[in-house]
Amino acid sequence: MKIKVLRLLAFFFVLFSFSVIAQKNNLKSLEKEPVTVKLKGYPVKPFNDTLFFVYHNVGSFSAKERAQYITNKIKRLYNESFFEKDSIKIIPSDVSMDIVYQSDLVIMSVLEADAKAENTTIKAIANRNLAKIKSAIIYQNENYSQLPKRIGYTALLTLIIGLVLFLTARIFNYIRKYIVKNRAKYFKGVSYNSIKILSPEKQQFLALRFFGIIKIITLILIVYLSLPVLFSIFPATKDYTTTLLKWILTPAKSAVMGFVSFLPSLFTIIVIIIIFKYSLKVIKFFFDEIKSENIKIDGFYSDWALPTFNVIRLLMYAFMLVIIFPYLPGSDSPIFKGVSVFVGVLFSLGSSNAIANMVAGLVITYMRPFKIGDYIKIGDVSGEVIEKTALVTRIRTPKFEDITIPNATVLSSTSTNYSANTNQSTNGLLIHTTVTIGYDVPWKDIHAALIHAALNTDMIEKEPKPFVLQTSLDDFYVSYQINVYTKEPTKQPRIYSSLHQNIQDSFNAAGIEIMSPHYGALRDGNTTTIPPNYLKEDYESPVFNIKNKG
Repeated sequence: MKIKVLRLLAFFFVLFSFSVIAQKNNLKSLEKEPVTVKLKGYPVKPFNDTLFFVYHNVGSFSAKERAQYITNKIKRLYNESFFEKDSIKIIPSDVSMDIVYQSDLVIMSVLEADAKAENTTIKAIANRNLAKIKSAIIYQNENYSQLPKRIGYTALLTLIIGLVLFLTARIFNYIRKYIVKNRAKYFKGVSYNSIKILSPEKQQFLALRFFGIIKIITLILIVYLSLPVLFSIFPATKDYTTTLLKWILTPAKSAVMGFVSFLPSLFTIIVIIIIFKYSLKVIKFFFDEIKSENIKIDGFYSDWALPTFNVIRLLMYAFMLVIIFPYLPGSDSPIFKGVSVFVGVLFSLGSSNAIANMVAGLVITYMRPFKIGDYIKIGDVSGEVIEKTALVTRIRTPKFEDITIPNATVLSSTSTNYSANTNQSTNGLLIHTTVTIGYDVPWKDIHAALIHAALNTDMIEKEPKPFVLQTSLDDFYVSYQINVYTKEPTKQPRIYSSLHQNIQDSFNAAGIEIMSPHYGALRDGNTTTIPPNYLKEDYESPVFNIKNKG
């Protein structure tokens, strides 16, 4: 047993000795042989075959990134529609030799590290890479040229765009003809309550004009959106694709984002408008009841209801705009504020007379001196009131002349209302005219003749009866004033004319001459005042003579 144990120990000792000797021999061999590290190369492979490898980093660019960068530059040269092989050259610099296209596009730089990695010179590597790049691009252009394809794509796309434009125009023309053919169905005019805003013809004209604008915008958009596709075919114009799209997409994005950010304020504005709208409906119902005299307020007349409601509505709209203003987009911008101040100054300077007339119109409304249909006199103007607005009052004279008077003038002038007392509960308007008769005629006969003439006149009231006033006792005659009642103030010129005719007839029937001592009738012996060219050739001035037939 002891002998076996000793044999095993001897065996393990021999193995350990051999392993120690082997390790020492390995260490010595490593110290004698130099260590060489082989770098990994990354292929430059723009097409099917690898042109060359890149081994070293340059600055922050790794060898892999350099290889990818050079590959992209070679592909870019291949995509040039008009590639010039003689424009690729080698330009030496202080630390490298650069392969450059057209003196501005650096395809790659060959460094000293690249030469050491391949155990050759910088110039040799640059010449080799230049030759391979040039031959690869030429080979691809000769066998796989993209220019004919691009020209073909351009022609095909142009044809498609033209076809789309043609079909779009045809569709718009068909829709327009359909609208015109069925105009009676679609165009019935636009009206609000009793106000006619647009006639059917005007509505059709505006709709077709708007339709034509939409057609033009659609065609322009088709062409504009097709340009980026055309430009993307050729590498030289591919950069314009992004530019053209940005011209549309950037403003569109800004508009959409602006609208989205404006939505909370928009909902607030809508709520404010709804509140004011229904508040005005409640107020209008209240004033409508006052106007129809279902609600009566002491000292508040029914014809004040509508103008008062208009004033309240204007004030509420102004208050609503003040509340809404901060929620409007751009309301806090200096430009918006400047424009608001400018408009306010213009309104203040240019509307002083208008504001004066508006205030006067409001005052006239509450003074109630007249209403529509009344026959009035303002200054020297007499006629029927046909319109009252916030700024002016319009009067139609008996000669059917429409005269516009500013409300400020109406307020500052004396107005006479002939229709104020012509309703059914009053006697009517008292009109009068005067005749002068000498003292030789008994006044009773004159009174009877005037009253008889008045009773025979149309459009006067029989009750109360006409009456006569003797207004003056002058040196040569007495003034008699006949007074009659009428409820037709707008027909005063005809009433006066008829009354004067009847006075003449009544006085002639009573044998009363309507004349004063100023009357004269001696004409014999005087030449007529008619111009000579109107007289007969044998005209002679009459001889003055007095004949007494008795």
